[in-house]
Amino acid sequence: MRKAIRLMSSLMLAGALIAPIGLRADDHDRDDKDKHRVYDRDHRDYHNWDDREDHAYRGWYTQNYNNREYRDYNKLNRRDQQAYWNWRHSHPDNDHDRDDRH
Repeated sequence: MRKAIRLMSSLMLAGALIAPIGLRADDHDRDDKDKHRVYDRDHRDYHNWDDREDHAYRGWYTQNYNNREYRDYNKLNRRDQQAYWNWRHSHPDNDHDRDDRH
């Protein structure tokens, strides 16, 4: 009987210690749904890839590759990705397009 009580106590303690970690991860996922960060190597900064960034990228892509089939940013080669970020730094839409957290 004592072993059972010790086992139950240990399991309850472990659950109490792990639960806050799980709750924190769940809250973080909810806040950043449909958004992730992309690193710009040449400019050494991060950008939040959200609907606004996707809209800017699609405009840039159409402007520069009008006769090509659309390609996601992640499928571009490194040179074309850098061309986009060079353009993006010269065409910011507001102060929130970059994420200065490192």
